[in-house]
Amino acid sequence: MGAIVPEPIEQYLAGLNQLSDAVLQDIARAGAEAGLPLVDAEVGALLRVLATAVGAHRMLEIGTAIGYSGIWLAGALATGGILFTMEAEPERARMARDNFTRAGLADRTTVIVGDAALMLAKVAGPFDLIFQDGDKRQYLPMLDRLVALLRPRGLLVTDNVIWNGEVVPGFVDRPVQDPDETRAIIEYNKRLSTHPGLMTAIVPLRDGVSLSVKRP
Repeated sequence: MGAIVPEPIEQYLAGLNQLSDAVLQDIARAGAEAGLPLVDAEVGALLRVLATAVGAHRMLEIGTAIGYSGIWLAGALATGGILFTMEAEPERARMARDNFTRAGLADRTTVIVGDAALMLAKVAGPFDLIFQDGDKRQYLPMLDRLVALLRPRGLLVTDNVIWNGEVVPGFVDRPVQDPDETRAIIEYNKRLSTHPGLMTAIVPLRDGVSLSVKRP
């Protein structure tokens, strides 16, 4: 049984997911074998649906890893659309570029290598959708800049906001997450809920996904 959603329900939802493909499945297996923190396929499907729903033409992702979530996002782009995705580790960025090519999305993706906290000053908005899945301790410091980069009614999606339940004091008997990261996510969630420029809801899917719309 999962900490947030019972395992049988998660398996049921996974069985309904028809949006994955052979390339995504292969990348997910490689990520699991390497112990990389990739999103789950159900979160990936949510990203694809959200990007399609807002008619995303320009998107930004923080935390490329090997391109798995980026493929889910970029797969919603029409010809001429672009996903900018930031990755701190050069080797992961190289693998991501290769995976974008395998998925036929090389012309719709640009991988930016470097510290996202610094790189954000070098990108220009507006973006239709931003996906935040990078360093948890940077979630809050980056927030206002990400909001500024969104278009009105644009969507900020953040992963890991429930953090295996550890954001709830006493819910987990033996916490395993970095306490500094847990505190950072708690503070981020508080700010999301009160941010004057955002309207936010949190979906308890997998490790928790927050959906924040920029107020017009």
